[in-house]
Amino acid sequence: MVDNRCDHPDISVALATRDGGRFVAEQLTSILTQSVRPTEIILSDDDSSDDTVAIARRTIGDQIPLTVLINRPPLGVTANFAQAVGASAGSLIALCDQDDRWYPNRLATILEVFERRPEVSLVHSDARLVDDDGAPLDELLLDALELSAGDRGLIHSGRASEVLLRRSVVTGATTVFRRSLLEVALPFPQGWVHDEWLATLASMVGTVALIEQPLVDYRQHAANEIGARRPTLRQKIRKVLTEPRTARNARLESNYRILVDRLDQLGSAVPPPQNDAARSKLAHEVARSRLPTSRVHRIGPVLGEVRRGAYRQFGHGWQDVARDLLQPAR
Repeated sequence: MVDNRCDHPDISVALATRDGGRFVAEQLTSILTQSVRPTEIILSDDDSSDDTVAIARRTIGDQIPLTVLINRPPLGVTANFAQAVGASAGSLIALCDQDDRWYPNRLATILEVFERRPEVSLVHSDARLVDDDGAPLDELLLDALELSAGDRGLIHSGRASEVLLRRSVVTGATTVFRRSLLEVALPFPQGWVHDEWLATLASMVGTVALIEQPLVDYRQHAANEIGARRPTLRQKIRKVLTEPRTARNARLESNYRILVDRLDQLGSAVPPPQNDAARSKLAHEVARSRLPTSRVHRIGPVLGEVRRGAYRQFGHGWQDVARDLLQPAR
């Protein structure tokens, strides 16, 4: 039974679409059948060449207020989501991909966390990976991301920033956040993916909560803007040995400069431990991006970062040590 009462916080769905006509009706139907319905859907469409918007209008009808924003030319995935969340009026905002399926209790389960824990700024959950046709791929999202028991424990204990300064583990398709987070997160900067930016800011100024239960079927297919499949050992080795490092390291340095600048703007809203950790992360990425072209000459600086524990605190440990020693510069 759908609960249409208004005794819960108003929830906006921020849906970003582009050529999603094949799947969007299934996604919207899963939203309409939530045990706790959202109060509005903001659909930001990135210049679809198919009938995505028409299907959305037809599927929703007059069941939930729908706002449609059309982008011509397209903005790109992060700016498209930024437009959707910026137009959302709800006190809670649920990020929504066009091609997934929400479980009927998704919003109710997440809402219970927000109501029980007022300090929480953002909630994300596990998801079941499915294929093009919606068939299970026999793997959960958090397992595919190789999120360890230790990292899950850090998130549960309110120390998500320690995880997120090492790697991105929050997937937008599973995420709901308080509208108040936008006061520090907007505008979304270039270089950062929207969900990674929101989660990182939430961990810096508030608390991130994790629900270790799948609440979404997360579709994996060739058209994914951003997907999640566990890399094989061969893929990991190839990445370490053959992928050029210059552009990646420059991007990481740039992103964490942007983060530190934003934290400076926020001032006392950021607790000193988080501020210090972000600056140490930036210093590590600066050191990595400045490594010499010659592999031999990288050994000394890399060992220096090993000695101060930076690879363990801010990266993938020995995997990143091997990456920095062995990857070609370009």
